[in-house]
Amino acid sequence: MKIVIITQNEPFYLTKSLRHLLNILPDNSEIVGCVVADVSPFGKKESFLTKAKKTYVIFGLKFFTYYTLKYLKSKVNSNNNVFNFLKSNSIPIITLDQPINKDKSVNKIKSFKPDLLVSILGNQIFKSPILNLAPKGCINLHTALLPKYRGLMPSFWVMKNNEKKTGVSVFYVDEGIDSGPIIVQTEVEIGNRTQEELISHTKKLGMEAIAKSIDLIQKNEVKLIENDPSKKTYFTFPTRQDVLDFKKNGKKFF
Repeated sequence: MKIVIITQNEPFYLTKSLRHLLNILPDNSEIVGCVVADVSPFGKKESFLTKAKKTYVIFGLKFFTYYTLKYLKSKVNSNNNVFNFLKSNSIPIITLDQPINKDKSVNKIKSFKPDLLVSILGNQIFKSPILNLAPKGCINLHTALLPKYRGLMPSFWVMKNNEKKTGVSVFYVDEGIDSGPIIVQTEVEIGNRTQEELISHTKKLGMEAIAKSIDLIQKNEVKLIENDPSKKTYFTFPTRQDVLDFKKNGKKFF
């Protein structure tokens, strides 16, 4: 089965995640291309300066300094560069000069003849031309137990809200936000993990859930789990007060 991955140029976890996915990819499946969009962690395109300022104001100096240094290290360490990783594994990089739902972008992805699209950190809402492009559809990873915690930064919100457990969900993408039927879910106890530790752990579990989903799709053995909209919760980007409450609850970022 031919797979095209759609992702964004995230500097902290993406390369490690893709490396793990590549190692556990089911037999008779291959990644034939990867779309790498510009990073937009706030759910919309913003200038680098705007992102930096927003991070500083909301999360504070310690968080800002920690992730600034981590970002600079990722730029120096070529092993963390997603483009280097893709090239070293002979995975074609699909460059789009228009939004993904535009005809030119759709046709470019279609030229790779994928059987399945896999969205990892996808930062655009896909419309029907993309969703119907591959015969086996489009799946996405969300690091929470859907239908709860749809939206942005689920690892932050589950910790801020003192949840005992979280998890990962791989689901078929529709035109909503984290609303499609679920293929695989995996639960995990949060315990005393920091947010960074929780993110790292759920990313690994997420790659394993994607690999399991690909295997089930290949074998036509998918048994869908309802993503019940009546039970959904949705969260957007936190405010400064949310961050203060996170810390007040004894939670740590790193």
